[in-house]
Amino acid sequence: MTIELTPRDAPAESLNQRLIVWLYRLSALALFTLGIGYWIRLVGVSDGPFDRFDLMPLWWKMAAPALAVLYPVAGIGLWLTAGWGAVIWILIALIEAVMHLGFPELFGGDLVWLGFHVWGLGMLAALRLFGWREERRARRR
Repeated sequence: MTIELTPRDAPAESLNQRLIVWLYRLSALALFTLGIGYWIRLVGVSDGPFDRFDLMPLWWKMAAPALAVLYPVAGIGLWLTAGWGAVIWILIALIEAVMHLGFPELFGGDLVWLGFHVWGLGMLAALRLFGWREERRARRR
């Protein structure tokens, strides 16, 4: 006995799901890029005054390796559209918010990437909320 899927029985991919996948993939590329930037700083490829691990102040020696690992891991999770990728992205955003908002005299007040995190996670939350409402309406019918 075989079961044939008709177009009516096949799961329909909604616009919301496709937008979430696009947001995940674009954010994954950005997080990979940021992760590579941290690795470049750690190994000393660039020429800045604190762009080598042994020349970094203690607070950057603590933050940079953690972010160098977390950024690519979050990128992999987002590229695979796994839920844990978004969780690690939230963790990165919280770490950077504490760094740049809580200790701007140590880490600088670089709010551009923090704005990227807030925008991306806000868009993800809005898309997830719309998807939840969409599913709820579909169950009522």
